[in-house]
Amino acid sequence: MKIDKNILEKVQLWMSEPFDKNTQNQVEELLTNSPKELEDCFYKNLEFGTGGMRGVMGVGTNRINKYTLGKNTQGLSQYLKQCFPNEELKVAIAYDCRHNSDTLAKVVADVFSANGIKVYLYEALRPTPQLSFTVRHLGCQAGIVLTASHNPPEYNGYKVYWQDGGQLVPPQDKELIQVIDSLDYKDILFTPNEDLIEILGEEIDNKFAKSVVKNASFNIPSAAKQNLKIVYTSLHGTSIKAIPQVLELAGYTDVNIVKEQAEPNGDFPTVKSPNPEEPEALKMALELADEIQADIVIGTDPDADRLGVAVRDLNGKMVLLNGNQSMMIMTAFLLEQWHQQGKIEEGKHFIGSTIVSTPMMLVLAEAYKVECKVGLTGFKWIAKFIKDFPNQQFIGGGEESFGYMVGDTVRDKDAVASTLLICEIAALAKAAGSSLYDELLNLYLDYGYYKEHLISITKKGKDGAEEIAKMMSDLRENPLKEIAGERVVFVEDYQSSIATNLFTNETETLHLPKSNVLIYYLEDGTKICARPSGTEPKIKFYFSVNTFVDTKNQIAGTEEYLQEKINRIITEMNLQ
Repeated sequence: MKIDKNILEKVQLWMSEPFDKNTQNQVEELLTNSPKELEDCFYKNLEFGTGGMRGVMGVGTNRINKYTLGKNTQGLSQYLKQCFPNEELKVAIAYDCRHNSDTLAKVVADVFSANGIKVYLYEALRPTPQLSFTVRHLGCQAGIVLTASHNPPEYNGYKVYWQDGGQLVPPQDKELIQVIDSLDYKDILFTPNEDLIEILGEEIDNKFAKSVVKNASFNIPSAAKQNLKIVYTSLHGTSIKAIPQVLELAGYTDVNIVKEQAEPNGDFPTVKSPNPEEPEALKMALELADEIQADIVIGTDPDADRLGVAVRDLNGKMVLLNGNQSMMIMTAFLLEQWHQQGKIEEGKHFIGSTIVSTPMMLVLAEAYKVECKVGLTGFKWIAKFIKDFPNQQFIGGGEESFGYMVGDTVRDKDAVASTLLICEIAALAKAAGSSLYDELLNLYLDYGYYKEHLISITKKGKDGAEEIAKMMSDLRENPLKEIAGERVVFVEDYQSSIATNLFTNETETLHLPKSNVLIYYLEDGTKICARPSGTEPKIKFYFSVNTFVDTKNQIAGTEEYLQEKINRIITEMNLQ
């Protein structure tokens, strides 16, 4: 096949110094035998998305390797010196269970130290939320996690945190990218100053665990904690380094770990995907739960920032909660606890959510007279609210993709604290003769039944990226006026920052940062969102429908009615 001239220029660069012989040989092998794969390796540079930079490991500008991460780190080193002149610069680094995470973390540490920056590097894999805690605890200006979250085994990634413990956000992200883009690969300083690299271990682990227990415990009686039977799986990831310790420290004694999935392993051998959003990932945990009659199942993704939860329904059957449901349960509990303690002052507190998450968060916030700040997809925006509104206190918040944050100790989604919180709620409910599932049904009775659904369409490679771009341009150029018999009232286009009322043709400005997202609001309260993923080759469609129910007996029929409604929308939009 004919290879584009621009791609060939990049390929020739990678077949010479400063690239090592192994890299040069791999590029030459692709050029000779796999030109299509070579094109995908070089047709673009890896970009920062909603969750940092993620990509397939390998050679090339569109791959995760020592050179792409080295260039990022060289750029970040120079950017830190610009932002914090005359300060002693300190950076913390953590990494997950993925292949090469440990060696890539050492490459990153080497580059920072070669630039005269003090590095705190964890001795072995650690949860991502612990890195956020560490940045603030040790007074670092930045932090790095080597992780690709729940992506397939061939992926890895690079997440940048700032001194507040949150991920990098505007304007720093664009400024950093400009510095990185101005560099050549020969500018990377790879030779370390080992005196500047300090290894972290158990001491910080213990401080993190104590912080989690202090932040996510709510004076639940010891007997109630001991009476809760928990099944927990780390899905071969990093949470095994923190969650068992935290639960034990908090007083939970009946914790049953899925042993086959307890060993960290970048191949994730017992699951098709280590993503707790997908029911199949929790299959072994659910089987164990039925075997021992557990009350609750909790599974976390490889870097321990997302959690999946399963509970027993009214018939005693284990059912998986979606991210919106677990978020609502945790937020409602936090708000009620704060309310009972008389800690909520109108205008002084807020919860956080995202534009693709359930609108039920807004309803709940209004009931407790707190603000619900809604940001773009990605927890960095919720963390940014904490920084941007120092006169308001953050209670908790989450997003539909199984992430939640309890308070502001950690400034990113945190499956460690969230696991403890959901166990606190479950223990208290069981002690009162209720259950987590019952608590969810009570929320539906009080605030309305909201049902959400997600469709994720994968399109790989350069052709896939072009196909996703065309889908979004078609939706923009030919906006839907009616969907499944309901008229569209509003269209919000976050790329143009314009919201349009289709009834009056009036427009207003959206005040969030620009993002490639479209949201349709229908006359009956239905919400439909289209968003290409910022970290995976996917386009996602989010659906939210709602109605009111008077009794728990109506919920099964209402569930079926709302699902049929979603199915009609999906069919009409040709998304099957």
